[in-house]
Amino acid sequence: MNPQAKLLSITSLFLGSTITITSNHWIMAWTGLEINTLAILPLISKSHHPRAIEAATKYFLVQAAASALLLFSSMTNAWYTGQWDITQLTHPTSCLLLTTAISIKLGLVPFHFWFPEVLQGTSLTTGLLLATALKFPPITLLLLTSPSLNPTLLTILAIASTALGGWAGLNQTQTRKILAFSSISHLGWMAIILVYNPKLTLITFYLYCLMTIPIFLTLDTIKTLKLTTMSTAWTKIPPLTATLMLMLLSLAGLPPLTGFLPKWLIIQELTKQEM
Repeated sequence: MNPQAKLLSITSLFLGSTITITSNHWIMAWTGLEINTLAILPLISKSHHPRAIEAATKYFLVQAAASALLLFSSMTNAWYTGQWDITQLTHPTSCLLLTTAISIKLGLVPFHFWFPEVLQGTSLTTGLLLATALKFPPITLLLLTSPSLNPTLLTILAIASTALGGWAGLNQTQTRKILAFSSISHLGWMAIILVYNPKLTLITFYLYCLMTIPIFLTLDTIKTLKLTTMSTAWTKIPPLTATLMLMLLSLAGLPPLTGFLPKWLIIQELTKQEM
């Protein structure tokens, strides 16, 4: 890929994310999300492989539909309340539409079908951006609107995501698809606690990024795309492969490791809320 084009795409990604995270107006938030979508498309399709082109097309269509729904939700809210402020989302229909739009953008169940396919069709480094950096702006919008969201709907989406993310990942042999389902499962944990304790959602997201980034980078270093090659990878760089095993266990949430902390805190908070 042309270095100038790569630089332009990455700069646009930073710009789009910054606009969405710092905006107070729905139109600005939507603009940031659109810039993000357009900036990641060249990175997804840079290998010119049919699978990569297919992944880019799927990603574009899904994100465009979600953005249109988000704009419709904010317009409905503005129509009834006269407010374009992100924190002033009070109309019930708008809240429902917004939850659906962000769920599609993030890939929560039942809108998750696109995510494993897109991740499978792209490189590990672009997959890393899709699983971490591009999830941050939609999660920020959820955090800003959390007081007015419907807890029942979020709980249903969250339980479905956590269950399906765990189950569907068992049936995969491709590391990228396993990490995609892991992402869906973690998003479920983030969504369930969103209404009760938004800061906990943010902590969970940060820790998820902290565990996912080294996993993707390690898999990229040892050039591992399948579980079969992963089982023989320890002969290449034994210390790195041992660390990878620990990182994967942490991502799974095994008690003494970091990944267990957010889940423990979330369960504790849900118990306080008598959930």
